[in-house]
Amino acid sequence: MISLTDVTKVYPGGVAALGGVSLDVAAGELVGIVGPSGSGKSTMLHVLGTLDRPTRGEVRIDGYDVAALSDAGLSALRASRIGFVFQQFHLAAGTTALDNVADGLLYCGLRRGERRRRAAAALERVGLGHRMDHEPNELSGGEKQRVAIARAVAGDPPLLLADEPTGALDSASGDGVMRLLRGLQAGGTTVLVITHDREIAASLPRQVRMRDGRVVADVRAGAGATEAGR
Repeated sequence: MISLTDVTKVYPGGVAALGGVSLDVAAGELVGIVGPSGSGKSTMLHVLGTLDRPTRGEVRIDGYDVAALSDAGLSALRASRIGFVFQQFHLAAGTTALDNVADGLLYCGLRRGERRRRAAAALERVGLGHRMDHEPNELSGGEKQRVAIARAVAGDPPLLLADEPTGALDSASGDGVMRLLRGLQAGGTTVLVITHDREIAASLPRQVRMRDGRVVADVRAGAGATEAGR
């Protein structure tokens, strides 16, 4: 699903956010990208989500060579292949949960009725079928994040990128969100969780640890760490 080969990202001023990262993630994996602030996690998210192009190296997402795609092609890839969940929910105020999710399908070329049908199915999938008509100010933090997850998966993308998805939640709501992400992975979605929370990362089947823009270890549950040295 994901293949990074010697990926470097250098920002203006010579700031190297990624320094030669190589990483392969198979379809259907649940992986934590973990590291302290400044380790390169956010840049990794932007590169994996095709929101930013690398300075050097190769990025392939679901078989597509990102460097070979135009901006329009990248937009199409994101719309059809990648779902995003962020720490802040980014829900439109004054808009129902149903329409917040349906609006995430605007660029998929679907008619309004089909967008709303898929949105309703996604909300049922995350356990919010009874809250479809509620606006964000009527929802708890955990419910808002579930709406955001429903929006991310309504188009059935094979890859879900979750950036600090529990960071704005209390522990009980955060546990619920992580159970939901595990359920999505069990259904076949590839899920990457970007986090600085070592406890969350330790609960996942695979941890990719980052520091100073590099992968320093790749740990699988029940196995020892593979020191990356990349």
